[in-house]
Amino acid sequence: MRKPCCEKKETNKGAWSKLEDQKLIDYIQKHGEGCWRYLPQAAGLLRCGKSCRLRWVNYLRPDLKRGNFGEDEEELIIKLHALLGNRWSLIAGRLPGRTDNEVKNYWNTHIKRKLLQKGIDPNNRQLVLSSISMAKSKMSNESNSSTVDSGIDDNNQDMKFASGSESNTMSSLPDLNLDLTIAPPPPLPLME
Repeated sequence: MRKPCCEKKETNKGAWSKLEDQKLIDYIQKHGEGCWRYLPQAAGLLRCGKSCRLRWVNYLRPDLKRGNFGEDEEELIIKLHALLGNRWSLIAGRLPGRTDNEVKNYWNTHIKRKLLQKGIDPNNRQLVLSSISMAKSKMSNESNSSTVDSGIDDNNQDMKFASGSESNTMSSLPDLNLDLTIAPPPPLPLME
């Protein structure tokens, strides 16, 4: 088992002071990014190596871009998310000066809501309304062919599908009707 990177008793926790920030900046400018495990002691900081790394990467790097995301950045995030999914570090690598944590937070707080307001599912880029109407038509076909009345009115069905419940995703998936039972293989035909 690996030994801990620092003595937890002697480390500072919480907000970084300006003096600590300056010590970290000065050390990295002089020596470069090295082994984060030993950097705090060499820089004279009472911090954990992980804390120093995160502070540098997310806040103190000189090439970090601060401020709001532009329209071009938003479009690029949407396109890259469609290709890469939730691989935030890969997406942030295409946006100079943005961190993966910043991109992820922006996706979850702004872009996802924007897409939902436009009626687009952020996960698969399909119109939410088309999947609702498709599911409604499937349910109406099933209810017409069955003899048992389910007791659910159309308004309740709309609410279920609009809320993104499990039935919405289940109704849009094809019925594969796979037999998943485990049985020994059939006997091989005898050769004469």
